[in-house]
Amino acid sequence: MRMMPGNNDDGSILPLLLGYVVIALAAITVCVCATDLHIAQKRLDSLADSAALAGADGFTLVVDGDAVHAVLTDEGVLEQAVAIVDAVSLPSTVVSASAADDSTARVTVAAAWHPPLISPFVPDGIRLEATASSRTALR
Repeated sequence: MRMMPGNNDDGSILPLLLGYVVIALAAITVCVCATDLHIAQKRLDSLADSAALAGADGFTLVVDGDAVHAVLTDEGVLEQAVAIVDAVSLPSTVVSASAADDSTARVTVAAAWHPPLISPFVPDGIRLEATASSRTALR
């Protein structure tokens, strides 16, 4: 069988292969970064929960006649929340800690997330925040 001059099927699959490799590496990078971001946010959520739970223990007892009840103060919640955040190895800060009412502590913590594979492109990281609240058992 003779080849016609216009039907040349010779060529290289190298450009196609390189294109697929680039797409695969981009997909892997996105998946790794998205997974790491999700885990970092969950850790920060857990830290906020712990700080709020500790903040709910920052109550003072108030004697009102024959009754005794616990009252949360902003200072007590902040003190307990800062103690918990400082105790963990996660580089994070307490943004706000307050007593929403006499028995509810609300704490917001923040941290910077650095993408694992593309950190040079995001040197300052991305700021993550988490807010949690907890009620004291004593009322």
